[in-house]
Amino acid sequence: MTIDFDKYSRFVDGVTSDSSKDFVYLADRLVELDRKGANIERLTTAAVGMSAESGEFLEIVKKMVFQGKPWSVDNREHLVIELGDVMWYVAQACMALDISFDEVIERNIKKLEKRYPGGSFDIHDSENRAADDL
Repeated sequence: MTIDFDKYSRFVDGVTSDSSKDFVYLADRLVELDRKGANIERLTTAAVGMSAESGEFLEIVKKMVFQGKPWSVDNREHLVIELGDVMWYVAQACMALDISFDEVIERNIKKLEKRYPGGSFDIHDSENRAADDL
């Protein structure tokens, strides 16, 4: 299969929101979100940071699993450091959403207890979720 990159680029551009392509639309959207009470600065910091730091954590695991990087005290420490960075951004998200870390965990437990009523992982339950199970 040959892909016409120019045609694909036009398609991608066509299905991209104005806020993703144009600074004025983006700025207007940020103002709108701010007016509605979203702490968009902190949410953006949290989202970008969690993704970036999770990627750094994943990079270490990837190298151990696929590239022969050894399990060692130093590599464990590196993972702990990256996990701490992820947690810093999780704290940012909690502040942006005005929710405690404890409440986030409590809600997560309730969600998983509903998904896995037997209290343990089940392949069927993991693949066949209720409509309201995010």
